[in-house]
Amino acid sequence: MRIAIPVAAGKLAAHFGHCEEFALIDVDSQQKVILSKEVIGAPPHQPGLLPGWLAGHGAEVIIAGGMGVRAQQLFSQHQIQVVIGAPADIPEAVAQAFLEESLQTGPNLCDH
Repeated sequence: MRIAIPVAAGKLAAHFGHCEEFALIDVDSQQKVILSKEVIGAPPHQPGLLPGWLAGHGAEVIIAGGMGVRAQQLFSQHQIQVVIGAPADIPEAVAQAFLEESLQTGPNLCDH
């Protein structure tokens, strides 16, 4: 499984659409371990671009602090699971908590 996490200043970015880069974390969901991490620069912000772009990079899950409803729908159309309300932590910690089903999420940090 490949998890995409928007990153700013080394931690999960509050709003995925305005992040500096994405951490793409490959995990073994059965063994609940991280296999590898790749960090790639985010493309320029354009509404509707990221779901297809991340699908092209093999993402199956996106974990973000906040995301608009339209973006959530677009990710769903690309068969990418959306997890929102995640804390601003390092990507590996976020991914590991997700694998262990212990990720503490709060409200959607995006208001559109």
